[in-house]
Amino acid sequence: MPELPEVESIRRMLKRSVVGRTIVAAKVTEPRLRRRVAPALARAVVGRRIEGVGRRAKYLIVRLSGGDAIVVHLGMSGTITHRESRAGIDRAGSGNPPDGLSGQVDSAHDHAVLELDDGSRIVYNDPRRFGLLKLIPLDGLAASEELRALGPEPLSRAFDAAYLAEKARARRLAIKNLIMDQRIVAGIGNIYAAEILFRAGVRPARRAGGLKRAEIERIVAAAPCVLKEAIGRRGTTFRSYRDSRGRPGGFAGRLRVYGREGEPCYRCSTPIRNLMVGQRASFFCPRCQR
Repeated sequence: MPELPEVESIRRMLKRSVVGRTIVAAKVTEPRLRRRVAPALARAVVGRRIEGVGRRAKYLIVRLSGGDAIVVHLGMSGTITHRESRAGIDRAGSGNPPDGLSGQVDSAHDHAVLELDDGSRIVYNDPRRFGLLKLIPLDGLAASEELRALGPEPLSRAFDAAYLAEKARARRLAIKNLIMDQRIVAGIGNIYAAEILFRAGVRPARRAGGLKRAEIERIVAAAPCVLKEAIGRRGTTFRSYRDSRGRPGGFAGRLRVYGREGEPCYRCSTPIRNLMVGQRASFFCPRCQR
């Protein structure tokens, strides 16, 4: 599932390439996503200018003229790509057919298309259809069902050791599950929780309320380091994730524990282990993480 680094990478690319463009046509060919796309969405966005592209947690927020925003969640397998339509070239200029994107994005799963005034297209593709597309008034975003319960961003000053220590106090919940709870901290998922805890030297199954203050501080310090490095490499791709130009993320080669069960730890050579925490695979080094 795309997490904060993947969505932030897409946001930055779209900000450079689509802000200022006007939507001249729109269509939704498959409304049956996690929640059904409103029939009026396509009609409502035509003629609107894209004024900005933001992000909250794992949600992409495309701000439009007229006081609305398209809120997008990529679900398990969704992608948003900006494709050139006139010359059959994607926005990266690679010369690949826009509906092929190097053979990695199947156009059969293109469920929504926004045609822009320069002839290019923003395309939402989602094979598993767990994503979300919703038009929400800008003045109602913070109170919307999707965003109102979210915790602070892990890249913000609000996410500090005092805050996390307070949320962890007396909690029997595993620390990995705590930092993946979107009500506690917004945007961290399974991949980056594993990597953050490895860098902090804390085992994922440790009871949150039993952590020492120094361990909490290490987690808070590790989170932005891991996330910023992943953003710099356009996120992590294992299967379906692609950035807005159809390219896979480059952070997979930098993962220290996630997906490396049985392989030697890069620090101490101890084999990486995997256990289930909250019904999710949780990778860790039994020597480096206590």
